[in-house]
Amino acid sequence: MRILVSGGAGYIGSTTAAHLISAGHDVTVFDNLSRGHRKAVPESALFIEGDIGDRALLDQVLPDGYDALVHFAALIEAGESMLVPATYFANNSCASITLIDAAAAHGIRYVVFSSTAAVYASKDTPLRETDPIQPANVYGQSKRMIEEVLGWYRQLSGLNYCILRYFNASGGSLSYDRLRGEDHTPETHLIPVMLQVALGQREHIAIYGDDYPTRDGTNIRDYIHIEDLARAHELALQALEDETIDQAVYNLGNGRGYSNKEVLDTVRRLTGNAIPAIMSPRRAGDAAELIASSEKIRQELGWEPLSPELETIIDTAWKWHSANPAGYDD
Repeated sequence: MRILVSGGAGYIGSTTAAHLISAGHDVTVFDNLSRGHRKAVPESALFIEGDIGDRALLDQVLPDGYDALVHFAALIEAGESMLVPATYFANNSCASITLIDAAAAHGIRYVVFSSTAAVYASKDTPLRETDPIQPANVYGQSKRMIEEVLGWYRQLSGLNYCILRYFNASGGSLSYDRLRGEDHTPETHLIPVMLQVALGQREHIAIYGDDYPTRDGTNIRDYIHIEDLARAHELALQALEDETIDQAVYNLGNGRGYSNKEVLDTVRRLTGNAIPAIMSPRRAGDAAELIASSEKIRQELGWEPLSPELETIIDTAWKWHSANPAGYDD
């Protein structure tokens, strides 16, 4: 297939673009580089610098005959979204609608959408696709809005889609054409921040809240290896092309949750660093617990995580950060 990957210079987008190329697809990366990195884009991908809200540019790019859109481009920080909600709605919702409308207008048949577990109401058992939708932050709401938009575009334009609700994408990608890892500015994700402490780039890690109704009082999250996530996108595209699905929603996680303290203990053990930690107040919009049930995508598309262990996820992340202490700027 000929695939446009929006946000393909980001952590998840670039890894998925590399995986799709390795699977034999023709990939174009479309990214404004506001949060992504040009060096992360696979060398064999065509790269177009642009914004998903730029309809005039999309109208120039999309007539080239793309079969599918894999849409990643988004702002992703839940805490930040509560401070600048208009920014998140403008980029994640309004600009995404512009992209989807252009895709439909230019004959793209399939969309795989990068959504999030943040659309769900928190609960203390694994979340299923049929569980209540109740975003706890603007980030989750901005993604939920696009899920609903896709439903309308399928009804009105015949645009078939697959929504993938990620839990915590983590780890380093050691396959494909180069090493890839998380490099956000600023970095707020738990594992890379802890690894920055191990590298001496930060003095300590802040744990936001130790009074949640969880086993040790800290947030519990389901971590999924970045390469397992990339493979799920290929399976979704194949199912759309084979007409196995025409509208589908799948969770992506390992079905097991780890608390922030448990992640901290694992990073300390694997890096041999003490990782000083400071307990801080809760952040607005943080759910107590988010764990995935991925039974649906396992049964329907045959997806299985190949690297489900937290130790493997952290070890591969540590390999990338150790080799790239300055991120993609080294």
